[in-house]
Amino acid sequence: MTKGLPAFVLLVLVEAVLTWEAGHWQVPDRHDPWSPLSISDAPGWLTGWKLMRLSHDPPLCRQVLSTTTWQIQPVPDRVTENGCGLVNAVRVGRMRSDVGQPFTLTCPAAASLALWEQHVLSPAALRHFGRPVNRVEHFGSYACRNLYGRETGMRSRHATANAFDVAGFVLEGGRHISVARDWGTAAPEALFLHDLHAGACRWFDVVLGPEYNSAHRDHLHLDRGAQRLCR
Repeated sequence: MTKGLPAFVLLVLVEAVLTWEAGHWQVPDRHDPWSPLSISDAPGWLTGWKLMRLSHDPPLCRQVLSTTTWQIQPVPDRVTENGCGLVNAVRVGRMRSDVGQPFTLTCPAAASLALWEQHVLSPAALRHFGRPVNRVEHFGSYACRNLYGRETGMRSRHATANAFDVAGFVLEGGRHISVARDWGTAAPEALFLHDLHAGACRWFDVVLGPEYNSAHRDHLHLDRGAQRLCR
C-alpha cells in the first residue's frame, strides 16, 4: 500500500482509471458521494452518508424508494401541536415481502428498512434456512403516544412515524419465526433473529430487542432518531 493514502482513496483512483471514458474521469456511483443511494447495490463506505442525506431531501428519498419493488404512496405532511405527526412519510403496502397490514413510515426510515431487508433479512433467511421470506409480521409504525404508552414523558419515535416494530416472519413453505417464541431458544430461528438484530444496527439509529427490557420481549424495535443505541 502507498504510504499516506488510505485504502479507500487508492480504490477510488484505481476504479477511476479503469472507468476512463471519452477522455474524462468517471468515478463509480458507489464511490461518488453525490450520486443517489442505491438500495440494491452492495453497501460501501458511503452508504451511511447517502442514507443520511435522504432526511434533508424528500424528493430524493422518494426517488430512491421508487427504484425498489416496494408498493409505496406518499403521505401528506401532518404536524400537530402535541409532538405527533407525519413529515416526509410514505405508506408501505408491500416490501419485497408481504407485510399484511400496510404501515406508514417516514421516507428515511423506510429507506433504512429497505436496506435492512435487502442486505440483512433476505441473505440471512437464505443462509439459515435456504428459503426466502414471504411475509414480515409487524406491530405497526405510527402511533401518537409517549414512550411505553405512559401518560407523561417523552414522545416515542412512533409518534413521528420514525419507528417500526417487527414481530416475526413467514418463510416460503410456511415456516413461521416469532420473536416472542424463538428469541431465547437454541434453535436456528434464534440465530436468525439475532443476526437480524445485529444487522439492523448498521441502518437504524436505535435497535431494541427482547434483551433490552420486558416491553420489547416480543419484537424488534427499529428507529431513526437522534440517539444511538443497539441493545
